[in-house]
Amino acid sequence: MTAPLAGDRPVLVTGGAGFIGCNLADRLARDGHEVLVYDALARPGVEANLAWLKARHPRRVSAVVADIREEGELSRAVAEAGAVFHLAAQVAVTTSLVDPRADFAVNLQGTLSVLEALRRRGDAVPLVFASTNKVYGDLSDVALEHRGDAYAPRDPALRAHGIGEDRPLDFHTPYGCSKGAADQYVLDYARSFGLPTAVLRMSCVYGPRQMGTEDQGWIAHFLIRALRGEPISVYGDGRQVRDALDVGDAVEAYLAAWARIGAVAGRAFNLGGGPANAVSLRQVIAFIGELTGRPVEARYADWRAGDQRYYVSDTRRAARELGLARARPWREGVAALARWLREEHASAARAVEAAQ
Repeated sequence: MTAPLAGDRPVLVTGGAGFIGCNLADRLARDGHEVLVYDALARPGVEANLAWLKARHPRRVSAVVADIREEGELSRAVAEAGAVFHLAAQVAVTTSLVDPRADFAVNLQGTLSVLEALRRRGDAVPLVFASTNKVYGDLSDVALEHRGDAYAPRDPALRAHGIGEDRPLDFHTPYGCSKGAADQYVLDYARSFGLPTAVLRMSCVYGPRQMGTEDQGWIAHFLIRALRGEPISVYGDGRQVRDALDVGDAVEAYLAAWARIGAVAGRAFNLGGGPANAVSLRQVIAFIGELTGRPVEARYADWRAGDQRYYVSDTRRAARELGLARARPWREGVAALARWLREEHASAARAVEAAQ
């Protein structure tokens, strides 16, 4: 998907040094756009993503290193933009439980600041917002059964298609509340003020340049631990299911939402790998064992607050309205991520040797 040119104005990517943000910024720059990355560089490792972007696109990528809560800096960045992709966020449920106020300030107040800066401009600058499947709560009312190493809905329609956008919203945990409320503000600013906004409610996105941790980016985290020969911590029984989406496919969806913003303004879309890419934690761990050639040690602990035992996106609306192609098969994508991680590890080792 080729997005429309933003004229002589840069495309603003908040959280543009993060995993999805830097992949999106890279694609935008390759497509000929000037890109303004706005990022606090608070997450470990993301400074390397920004350095990578600047090295690849020295004339197209510029950066503002600032927090989304710094309204003056944020307003100046928004004032320059020809389009905005808002990905800056506090991304972990666990962190939101430790510090709900900070989670609120980043995810909800920060989003409102972006929207207000756009509203003050008075012109129709497109905004595409990164939301989450957590807006649907823990889905505890969905009847499940065991199918081997995975949960599956008893309802055949849910098994076939996944969770659709007509599912009632149900915010759980401070993270779910802050992202869910931000999601609704973005949609309402299209209704109330005519801003051309769209929302993508993401499931499990993975791929190169992901700094996976226990709290976010579990596929990358599992691979990193396994490649080091370290055990993996699994919260719950490991049968919980997500629909894995390669970051390249996620980027295509963001560009498509921008390209079609006139038709999709004020709408939300579930974005994931869909039923064809539904996979449990246990199944991913087993596949990682195949990739590494040795069994992966998994250590099990109690379920975490708000965890969904099953979430698979019904991607039919996104595919139809955004013109998305079939998602990359998860085994192919995870194998590619494993190769990238090996290459990154080897490159880092060579750099250390050269410095000695």
